[in-house]
Order: sequence, then C-alpha cells, then structure tokens
Amino acid sequence: MIHSVAKYARAAATIRGRAISVRSSSVRYSIPSRAIHGEISVPNANHVAIQMVNYALSHARSQKSDESYAQGMLVLEQCLGTQPNDDQASLDSKATVLLAMSDLLYESGNSSEAIERLKHVMSLTLSSLSIRAVAVEALVGLLVQSGQDDASLMVSDEFLELVKERGHENLQDVAATTKTIKGLVELVKGNTESAESLFGGLENHDICKGNVALSYGEFLHATGNFEKAKEMYQKAIQGAADTKESMSSCNMNLKAVSLAATFALGQLESHIGNFGDAEETLTSALTSAEEHYGHNHPKVGVILTGVALMYRNKAKKERSSSILIQEGLFRRALELMKAPPLDSDGTFKREILEPQVL
Repeated sequence: MIHSVAKYARAAATIRGRAISVRSSSVRYSIPSRAIHGEISVPNANHVAIQMVNYALSHARSQKSDESYAQGMLVLEQCLGTQPNDDQASLDSKATVLLAMSDLLYESGNSSEAIERLKHVMSLTLSSLSIRAVAVEALVGLLVQSGQDDASLMVSDEFLELVKERGHENLQDVAATTKTIKGLVELVKGNTESAESLFGGLENHDICKGNVALSYGEFLHATGNFEKAKEMYQKAIQGAADTKESMSSCNMNLKAVSLAATFALGQLESHIGNFGDAEETLTSALTSAEEHYGHNHPKVGVILTGVALMYRNKAKKERSSSILIQEGLFRRALELMKAPPLDSDGTFKREILEPQVL
C-alpha cells in the first residue's frame, strides 16, 4: 500500500512544477513544492488606501473564518470604489487594493477569483511597472499551481517583452524579477536550458533574496547543484525574515516564500541523506503551515507528504523499518488533500488514479 500511496502523493504534492531529471543522476525529483504577507508597502499609493488595505488583511486573518474574510473583502471593495482613475498614484492605489483582494481570495480557497483580480491589475496599463510585476509574479504562481503552464508562459513572456521595451536603468530590479518569473515557468515546463539562461547572473544581483533566491534555488535543486541550492534556500528564508514590508501577493508573498524555502530545504536535506536536518527542517515547515493555514488545510497535507517521503528515504538508506509512521502520514496527507479513496487492498481505484495538482 505504501508504494501506491507514495506514487500518488508525490504527484499531488507537486504544486509549482513537474518531475525533472537531476543532472548526473538517474533519480527523478519534483521541483521543490511551494506550500503557502506582511503589510503591503507601495510608495506611490494613497496613504488612506494603504491603511484600509492593511486593516482588511489584519481583520480577515485575525480569525481566519469565512465571516472575517468576507468582512475583509467588504472593506476592500468599499476602498476600491473610492479610488479615481485620473493619475498613476490613484491607479497604483487601485492596484494595491486588488492585490490585497487576491490575497484574501487565495487564502480562503478561491484561486480562480484571485486570478481574475490579478488580471485586473494587469489591465491598469498606466499603473507603475513595479506593482504590475507583483501581479505578474502572483498570477504566474497561481497559474503554475493550477497546472496552467501554457497560460503562465504567455503571461511571463508578454510582461518580459514589455519590460524590455521600457529598457530604463531604474527598471533593473523589475527586469531581474521578471526574468526570474520567466525562468520559473521554463523550469516547470522542463526547459532547463532556457531557465539557466534566465537565472544566469542573478546570484550576484542585489535582488537575489526572497522569492528570487527561492526560484533560483529550485532551479539549482532540480539540476543537481545541491550545495548552491541549499545556500539559495537559506538566503530566501533570511531575506523573508529581514523584510518587514513587501509588495507581494498570494503564493508569492513573504510568508509563502519563507514556508516554501523551508520546505524545499527539508526536501533537499532528505535527498542528500541528511535525515536529522531534514526532519528538523520539515517539522519547522509543518508547524508554520499549521499556524498559518490551520491543521486541516491541504497545504499541511503537502508537507506531511514530504515528511513521509523523508522517512521512507531514511528507511531505505538505513535498512530500517518505519512503515507504520509512513502509512499514517500518507493517509493523513491524502485525507487533507482530498485524494481518491483506497480499495481494500490499499491501491487507488483505477478510474481515478490520475494525479491532481493542488
């Protein structure tokens, strides 16, 4: 049964990507999975709008209930309705409200509506490129998470061309971020050579922290450079911890980056056989996910899958048995991820065996 459950769980746990062959190895790893926002900071936005946004986010997250999220969305809708369309500052304020709305929709499980709010930000063509870059990053993240790889590639391609057309030195950070987004999509699609050309030189760029460092780490991890990948994951975690305010949204926000990097680091430690460090790191990721999402969220199931696979790798290498621990973790993970039921012999029903992407 463990073999069947593990086979499904690996597929279900893949949020950001697909399995990619690691160089110089016959083992296939998934691109490390992303599982999960400080206050929004937009220099050009209206101060009152920022206050309303941060109030709405804080209130919604204080209880994490359907009612609190609905009340937070009501505040944001009222704020959005008061924003004019007559200058860049007004449009940046409007975009900021839409980013916050996408955050709350995503956190409450409505990714499709979150995607629509992010597309609305992209339609505000007179808003600043930096804030639209935030929307592109989040939009690509949600499209990748939902398996819409071609759509994510189209979004990243179009925005990269737009940034290139502007070509101003003040847009270097936006350009670097956009290349990272495009690189992530190419990696997800298995185009590692294209991804490598986009990630090249990023490690020496001032912007290589947070999500940029995480995405670069995922590329290094998938292509077998474990030592450098570990360095990037640690840099991403530290960057997220050092950043108090951020322009970010949905599964690309600060908490998402920190959790994703911690989870990816735990996976990497397991891949290279450092099971003590892997267990400690994955436990930290699990605790953070439970605190942020609650104990019964599908993202918790994703991390439980990583923990179970770590124990399985450990048992294989040490020739020990922890089958009961693995089985319990896999069953709990599948329950949280709403996986198909098992037949009496412990295998999945054939007609619903196709993996699902969270």
